[in-house]
Amino acid sequence: MAGSIRNLLLAFAAFVICTGFGGGERLFAPGADLWPRWQAHDATGRETIGHGAWDRFLGRYVVSKEGGPNLVRYRAVTAADRDALAGYIAVLSGVIIGKFNRAEQLAYWINLYNAVTVKVVLDHYPVESIRDIDISPGLFADGPWGRKLVTVEGEALSLNDIEHRILRPIWRDARIHYAVNCASIGCPDLRRRAFTGAAADDMLTQAARDYVNSPRGVSIVGDTVTVSRIYDWYYEDFGNSDAGVLAQLQTYARPDLRRRLAEIGEIHDVAYDWRLNDARR
Repeated sequence: MAGSIRNLLLAFAAFVICTGFGGGERLFAPGADLWPRWQAHDATGRETIGHGAWDRFLGRYVVSKEGGPNLVRYRAVTAADRDALAGYIAVLSGVIIGKFNRAEQLAYWINLYNAVTVKVVLDHYPVESIRDIDISPGLFADGPWGRKLVTVEGEALSLNDIEHRILRPIWRDARIHYAVNCASIGCPDLRRRAFTGAAADDMLTQAARDYVNSPRGVSIVGDTVTVSRIYDWYYEDFGNSDAGVLAQLQTYARPDLRRRLAEIGEIHDVAYDWRLNDARR
């Protein structure tokens, strides 16, 4: 009986996925649900958090190619660098994050999310997709996002907690979606540099530009506009309207793309590639 119910729900989900932009898949996406304890911060604080270990890892294993996406050389990661990555996450776990200013916190949470994501892929590699790492709790769980994978200030956190209960509701900045990486081809790039408090704002803007101007963000064939499913999943973060999504795209689009989006004035379809962002491809 449980198997039959699960098959029915999966069939319904597949139907929803195939119905185009605004077809209903966003109903399955997590909302921004504030976890109030993580609002604590020191507005005047000047202390910084070091991300050198993560920066070195990214520089060594993330590969950029013309037109993107950035890929990760998972297979090449040495045992020593796996240990260094685990050590970096352990260091971040020991930070009392409430003592830092908002900019440092933003960089911290983005880097932690991305580092934990890379680690969970490495722990289960090789896989075709991060969705194959079915370690989240629950009968219908998909991927690793619901599993408690890291502890901060004594609280066990999942990737969903970091993205949907901390980053999205506290900062309310749609550019965050261009910074957190889900280890997939269709996702905004894993940057080759760690985020820092001082550079976070500029890095978010550049990440938005890179994604919007790539076929993974938006593509136009004839007069048909296809956008990433990210804009459908997190519709509420992009103005909660088709006009809001188009405005987001036009904000970061290059002139030719901006002009075409304005001419067409609507979105027709969505796409997303869940294959692992593996440099072996």
